Amino acid sequence: MSATSPPVYVIVGASGGIGSELCRRLAAQGPCRLVLAARDESRLQALAAELQGTHPESPDLTRVCPLDATNPAHVDAAFAEATAACGRIDGVVNLCGSILLKPAHLTTDQEFADTIAANLTTAFVVLRAAVRSMMTTGGSVVLVSTVAARVGLANHEAIAAAKAGVSGLALSAAATYAPRGIRVNVVAPGLVRTPLAARITGNEASLKASTAMHPLGRIGEPVDVASAIAWLLDPANTWVTGQILGVDGGLSTVRGR
Repeated sequence: MSATSPPVYVIVGASGGIGSELCRRLAAQGPCRLVLAARDESRLQALAAELQGTHPESPDLTRVCPLDATNPAHVDAAFAEATAACGRIDGVVNLCGSILLKPAHLTTDQEFADTIAANLTTAFVVLRAAVRSMMTTGGSVVLVSTVAARVGLANHEAIAAAKAGVSGLALSAAATYAPRGIRVNVVAPGLVRTPLAARITGNEASLKASTAMHPLGRIGEPVDVASAIAWLLDPANTWVTGQILGVDGGLSTVRGR
């Protein structure tokens, strides 16, 4: 990264609860070039307009890139365009995902395939495109797993399998690309209050049960995860790679009273 030019971040899944909070946080930290990628172009445009107000003197800091991250061709094209437009890419985050809470015997083949596609396939194709763009410059890649891939939780079989794959992918990639100066890390959240989790957080009984599971006595907020991701992207932390950071209120490691 040049000392005089702002860093370039590609945020895949930027329009979601954590993604939008992350983009706000990155923009607030100082001028940076953000490539906002997700399926819903209207939501991306609204977020881009909001972020533009952070640095009105620099109208070209935000780019909108509609894509389907389960489609490798879409992802490859988006990264090629971002690299050509911005000159390089310094950080990449994949926030695509889904939540399926079903025991294995009630999970259909299509539900399992969709869960793998939304969580593991997107992580792989985004990582692959990212490291191709960073091969000569280095950078930081952050993927998202889940606490359910670290500790057994009932009715999480499909999502736990997919997200455990994300963690394994990241650890291997961290070893492969460390000589290139590319860092690969994972955040593994507990339940976070996002639109994706609204079916759980919007149900009083489910929310109460989920809150009680977390030793710190609350579920997560988007800012909790966004701040951890921003820390992993920060070039001040270039000695951190191959880590799975639990942002889960202690659920994966602490047993409450």
